[in-house]
Amino acid sequence: MSHTLTAWIEGVGLIAPGLPDWATAAHVLAGRTPYAPAPSVLPAPALLPPAERRRASRIVRVALASGLAAIEHAGADARRLPAVLSASTADCHNCVALCETLASDDPRVSPTRFHNSLHNTPAGYWGIATGSMAPSQSLCAYDGSFSAGLLEALVEAASSHTPTLLIAYDAEHPAPLFAFRPIPDAAGIGLVLSPEPTPQSLAQISVELTDAPATLLADPALEALRLAIPALRGLPLLQLLASGTPGRAHLDYLAPLSLAVSLTFGPAPC
Repeated sequence: MSHTLTAWIEGVGLIAPGLPDWATAAHVLAGRTPYAPAPSVLPAPALLPPAERRRASRIVRVALASGLAAIEHAGADARRLPAVLSASTADCHNCVALCETLASDDPRVSPTRFHNSLHNTPAGYWGIATGSMAPSQSLCAYDGSFSAGLLEALVEAASSHTPTLLIAYDAEHPAPLFAFRPIPDAAGIGLVLSPEPTPQSLAQISVELTDAPATLLADPALEALRLAIPALRGLPLLQLLASGTPGRAHLDYLAPLSLAVSLTFGPAPC
């Protein structure tokens, strides 16, 4: 990479197994509280109309919850922010159900089930829930999806001169897909990124491509979590943020490349 991308982190949202929110996770990642594994608890998508609320899958719910948490933390207006949504796969529960239907004696597919199978379905639900008419993008880069989303959000913020929301998320895979892609639970990370510092800014983030190996987490349980759910390849970045001290981490991207992420703090770190 010939130059460095820079922005300011304005808000964070996190839902992960044993890490129900950013406030809890910050204490765990900073080593102030021990990590206690537990299934992810996904809040009901209260902003959706009743019909859409009933149809919202776990992958939609984790995307909405982590994005809305970041928006609330930043004190931002979701209706005005471009959004980048990035996931390693789509709704695999729905995918399995579609395949079972197609292999049955009655292969007629429900239109509702079909449109919920698309990779950009969470982006559609995001627009419905928030009323946002701002642009959104939906990305997929396998285990590098968090880094791909982060790069895209940083470019969007810099080119549009507008704060931009990143939502990186994944949900568990059911059998038989789990045997080939054993993602055990749902998790999501939301970041509001501003092209300019504000009184709300938590830290300045600078990103460039490198070929250094990805940073491992010292806690074996947290490292296992980082590897188990692709969206959580961003945990080393959140650990830097939780520490409140300047530092650098490397995040998985598209091999042999990784993403070198540096954080610096002003007089009032998070």
